Amino acid sequence: MKPDASWLPVRPADGHKGTFGRVLVIAGSRGMSGAACLCGKAALRGGAGLVYLACPVSIQAIVAGYEPGYLTIGLPEDSEGRLVESARIPLETALADKNAVALGPGLGQSSAIRAVVRRLYREATVPLVLDADGLNELAEDFRNMLFSEPSSEIKVGPRILTPHPGEFSRLCGRSIREIEARRETLAREFALRHQVTLVLKGPGTIVTDGERLMVNATGNSGMATGGTGDVLTGLIAALLAQNMGSFEAARLAVHLHGLAGDIAAEDLSEPGLIASDLPLYISRAWRRMQTALRSGS
Repeated sequence: MKPDASWLPVRPADGHKGTFGRVLVIAGSRGMSGAACLCGKAALRGGAGLVYLACPVSIQAIVAGYEPGYLTIGLPEDSEGRLVESARIPLETALADKNAVALGPGLGQSSAIRAVVRRLYREATVPLVLDADGLNELAEDFRNMLFSEPSSEIKVGPRILTPHPGEFSRLCGRSIREIEARRETLAREFALRHQVTLVLKGPGTIVTDGERLMVNATGNSGMATGGTGDVLTGLIAALLAQNMGSFEAARLAVHLHGLAGDIAAEDLSEPGLIASDLPLYISRAWRRMQTALRSGS
């Protein structure tokens, strides 16, 4: 599937911050502030007008110091620096005017986090991108088909899940060996059964909503390093906030993410590439893609 001009979000010349959407990133825990930082930075590089980063209060200063362009929200935490269930109250307030949510990078795991993630997944009316610990906390629910029938009382927004093969194994109850042998079939079946857009990461990342399917051609082995998935999550959320459909946002984000990695590897080498390089190279990926589309190449 070759990119064309229809892949790009609309950016009117007279647009303002509100035009390009408000993203809420819910991420991080003590010792995992980097995941939140990378996700939020990528949301900004993805073109979102405003990015809010909600994290445990003990890492709020670290997260705020990483990037002055996003706003931070400190959330109540337990003795280990992880969200507690009462965090849902400020989160519900924060959700009020947002256009997309990125949930999961670096959250850690606990019964309280599981309760918060479950509630957001079931009730958030805005598009939601779920990654990392957000996926791990809901794995049993997906295996038990608890989300296969949407609530008739709440009109929830689109859901995008971004597992690597290990996370997908926990979500669908299949072995990693079987997943690698039947990537397209299992991804399509899962997306259709649960009414989600699935991004199954790895070489040739798959994006499918159960009907449409893309196998991505960008990216390289240098991206097989911690934190690159957090960057992808923020990038998808930014595109969702710009009024793109869930399949379209995921498709473009995966392409741009891989292209940024390819351009970074040209400068830095594949072994020398790290996740924090990617947000800057997203800017160059945008430029290369836009130039190619204008020239028709």
